Amino acid sequence: MLDVTFKDYLLTPATAAYLARQHGLMIDGQSVAALSGKRKAIYDPASEEEITTVAESGAEDVDLAVRAARAAFEGAWAKVTPSQRGRILNRIADLIEANGDELAELECLNSGKPLQFCRNVDIYGVADMFRYMAGWATKITGDTHNPSMPGEWHAYTLRQPVGVVGQILPWNFPMNMAAWKIAPALAAGCTIVLKPAEATPLTALRIAELALEAGLPAGVLNVVTGKGSIIGDAITNHPGIDKVAFTGSTEVGKHIARSCVSSNLKKVSLELGGKSPVIVFPDADIDAAVAGIAGSIFFHAGQVCAAGSRLYVHDKVYDRVVEAVAARAKALKVGPGMLPGHDLGPVISRAQHESVMSYIEKGRGEGAEVVTGGRSLGQKGYFIEPTVLANTGPGMTVHDEEIFGPVLCAMRFDEEDLAGIAARANASPYGLSSSVWTRDISVAHRLAKMIQSGIVNVNAHTSPDASLPYGGYKQSGWGRERGAEVLDLYTQIKAVAVKLA
Repeated sequence: MLDVTFKDYLLTPATAAYLARQHGLMIDGQSVAALSGKRKAIYDPASEEEITTVAESGAEDVDLAVRAARAAFEGAWAKVTPSQRGRILNRIADLIEANGDELAELECLNSGKPLQFCRNVDIYGVADMFRYMAGWATKITGDTHNPSMPGEWHAYTLRQPVGVVGQILPWNFPMNMAAWKIAPALAAGCTIVLKPAEATPLTALRIAELALEAGLPAGVLNVVTGKGSIIGDAITNHPGIDKVAFTGSTEVGKHIARSCVSSNLKKVSLELGGKSPVIVFPDADIDAAVAGIAGSIFFHAGQVCAAGSRLYVHDKVYDRVVEAVAARAKALKVGPGMLPGHDLGPVISRAQHESVMSYIEKGRGEGAEVVTGGRSLGQKGYFIEPTVLANTGPGMTVHDEEIFGPVLCAMRFDEEDLAGIAARANASPYGLSSSVWTRDISVAHRLAKMIQSGIVNVNAHTSPDASLPYGGYKQSGWGRERGAEVLDLYTQIKAVAVKLA
């Protein structure tokens, strides 16, 4: 069912009440208006209708948030013990689950992702991230050392919180990315100025309220909403911020890195774009591979940085795999995520819709075969058919660039040399994720070493576990989120050397 209106949705009372509120910025534990008094409309990408408004902050609001975060870092939050931090994170997880229906509906309305995924997958993953990081709060330690300098020494290291962190979120997974950023920073003892994506701020604001309810001191988690070009620059250039963590496009990531260097040389971590390869060998479980391929590229309308958008299939099974993936694509039901029975929702905005459709047209113009899909759907909302393109290859725009939509580029290979296969997979400026489909354990492990990506999945394309580090090679970013490795982003090492004699 396409061309719906916002009135067609059956919202829970909690969600309806939340949308009716006058949403402010979260600064120093209070919901406050932007100093300018400006507000910004938030839209449902399925109906194109306004669903609520939020405060539109400016640089002066960011400054207030930074001051609140600094005061908390040097004051109340510094007195909270690691075990107390862990208990607060666990209580946040409990409250996320208790308010799961409301959070899932807000995420669905704001991002367009089907409600069943928001409720059954996202809520679990968000709560799990907070619980996982709660366990790390008491396990952030230094080491003792045995120097070889003349004399008698006692030497050790301290691992301490980096300070006030600015966190800038993307629009595709607002709630998940908030958890990936907030939970480790709190576990490490940092304070936060969080900037949700301009189009999708609702769940970040709600999580900040739940964090206060869980006992987080005022000023530890501050949320500023509004235009990325204004607030993002205010965060990256602010001398009171010690570190910036960003998830988003490679182009914007490069701009943020330059700003962080030119301001006060603040630390920066970047989780950026991808053009992830999927490699299918003839001995693979073809049914499982087809399901994994389709799920990877079409989930959330392809708006996933790790989406398996470059498909390499051995010539022996190429026709079978591509035909089966195309059949799955045709069977997927596209429509508003708030209504049941839909597998794909809309892309986030008119601009994103136009971008994806232009890529499809470029693909046609460069000689790609549209096996299925390729059309815009409906008169309202930003819906696009799941699309499979064949006869693609290096040098074609659809092959080389990140589309960030439900568009798969399929290619054959007949090489038996794994180095040659890896070279094709690695022929990209990106290196975020990848997958290998085979029953041959030797092939799987050998190829996993050769592929240049932050994560290599075997007989799956996604592995969304809080314990696994996530990040990219090459232009897919700096640093790793999730896992124990994320603590490196929010802590710094201090060496202490005491001469005893």
